[in-house]
Amino acid sequence: MYNLNSQNIGELPKQMEILLDKNFDIISNLSNASAIIKGFAPTLNWAGFYIMKNGELILGPFQGKPACLKIAVGKGVCGTAVKENKPLYVPNVHEFKGHIACDSESNSEMVIPLHYPNGETFGVLDLDCPFVNGFTTEMQAAFTECASIIEKAIL
Repeated sequence: MYNLNSQNIGELPKQMEILLDKNFDIISNLSNASAIIKGFAPTLNWAGFYIMKNGELILGPFQGKPACLKIAVGKGVCGTAVKENKPLYVPNVHEFKGHIACDSESNSEMVIPLHYPNGETFGVLDLDCPFVNGFTTEMQAAFTECASIIEKAIL
C-alpha cells in the first residue's frame, strides 16, 4: 500500500495516488492526504486544508496544532492564493503583508489552490514550516503534484 517511513519526498505523489480513492468521501480523503504529507515531510509543523464554504475558507482536515477556523478570501497567504488563483510560496511569512499567524511557530508557508472539475475553487492545500526558507524545490514540486492528484479526488 503506502509507506509513511519513506524519506524521499519525490515518492510522495506516487504514494498519494495509491492512497486516495476518488469514489470515497472527500473529507476522508483529505484527512488521509494531510497525514501522508506530514509523514513524508516531518519538518512541516502544519499540513492541511481549508475548504470554500459560503465565500470564505473554512478549516478542513489537517495535521498540526489547532488552526484558524476561517479565513476570508484575499486575507493571509491562503486567502491571497484563492483570490489570485495561483500557488503561493512565502519563504518568510513575517515579510508577507497581512499574514495571519494561526501558529506563531510558522516561518514559511506554501499554499496551493484546489479546484472542482468545473474550475470552481474547492479550497486550498496549506503547508507551514517552522523554518525560514523551509521548502526545497523538490518539496514544492512534490506538493504541487500532490495537489493535482487531490483535485482528481474532488467530485
